Amino acid sequence: QVQLVESGGGLVQPGGSLRLSCAASGFTFSNYAMSWYRQAPGKQRELVASIGIGGNTNYADSVKGRFTISRDNAKNTVYLQMNSLKSEDTAVYYCYATFLRNYWGQGTQVTVSS
Repeated sequence: QVQLVESGGGLVQPGGSLRLSCAASGFTFSNYAMSWYRQAPGKQRELVASIGIGGNTNYADSVKGRFTISRDNAKNTVYLQMNSLKSEDTAVYYCYATFLRNYWGQGTQVTVSS
């Protein structure tokens, strides 16, 4: 079975940092572009960051300079390093894989609050 399992979410204070991980299995990870999406209550799901098979990255304007996406193909894992967190970053964060077929993780909650 294809699985994307997120971890690393939780409660963090404003200005703090958090690292999310997404462990993939059931498909050839290196063939897939990987992304992180997030969805806050009452808002549409938005693309946060993406990384291609060659390591090229893209970020939403709201997180540029604060978040870093990376991947480790040997571990079939994609990461999202989140620094200088703001309350506006509070959301459920989803891992997404795309190639010929597309897969979603179940999401992990990130709450930024003092």
